[in-house]
Amino acid sequence: MATESFEEIAETFEFLDDWEDRYRHVIELGKALPPLEDAFRVPATKVDGCASQVWILPQIDGSGPQARFDFRGESDAMIVRGLIAVLHALYGGLRADEVLRVDAAAELARLGLNDHLSAQRSNGVRAMVERIRKLAGETAAA
Repeated sequence: MATESFEEIAETFEFLDDWEDRYRHVIELGKALPPLEDAFRVPATKVDGCASQVWILPQIDGSGPQARFDFRGESDAMIVRGLIAVLHALYGGLRADEVLRVDAAAELARLGLNDHLSAQRSNGVRAMVERIRKLAGETAAA
């Protein structure tokens, strides 16, 4: 299950043959993200397990499993900012219960990220996915 936004990224990746072009595209996606205000770059929104500084601010509309899940994110590293944009395309706007059903590893594998990210970056992506799933799980249980 993937959102239309994520499908667009996957289609673009299929069109881009060279990994360097894909890498640049991820960075461009990150540049398009609106910045996260300093007031939200706090320990409560910081994602542990990332080599870079990463913050994820949940934006929930409603409560329980049917609540609409969204988030804003920020990083001090451009590629990580792009990865946040990819995760936003994967999860943004889904219901909390739908977020929990997304197989992030399989969806991200479609982009070939597993083969081209460093071990540290891959661990950071996993940490961001875990954080998003935790936030959605807390929302779904409310």
